[in-house]
Amino acid sequence: MYEYRRTKTTVSLLNYHFVFCPRYRRKIFLKSELEQRFKELVHELCAELKIEIVAIECNKDHTHMILNALPTLSPADIMAKIKGVTSKKLREEFPHLLHLPSLWTRSYFVSTAGHVSSETIQRYVEQQKTRG
Repeated sequence: MYEYRRTKTTVSLLNYHFVFCPRYRRKIFLKSELEQRFKELVHELCAELKIEIVAIECNKDHTHMILNALPTLSPADIMAKIKGVTSKKLREEFPHLLHLPSLWTRSYFVSTAGHVSSETIQRYVEQQKTRG
């Protein structure tokens, strides 16, 4: 499930657990087509950046992701790219989001996840849909 990432000079296993919210904690993911499009955009961007998506799930007003990235990208760089691209494209495709001054808050939660704890975090992320 988790593989070490190998480049010419390094071997790494960097799993990040990210959580972030829309501005004003709006419940934007109530519409399944918006959630699906968000996930598609994240998959496209992560493929370009050579980031492996371990898990991604959206709740009504926030999203969880576990990403395996190379050490050349910092968590701040990853979030800036994901938030920037998804905000621009989702607001173009879903006009009802245009009334927000920005789609995402500037803040986010990130933690590193080792090999053992990643499985626990992945279960937590995947269970977000079943929680109240």
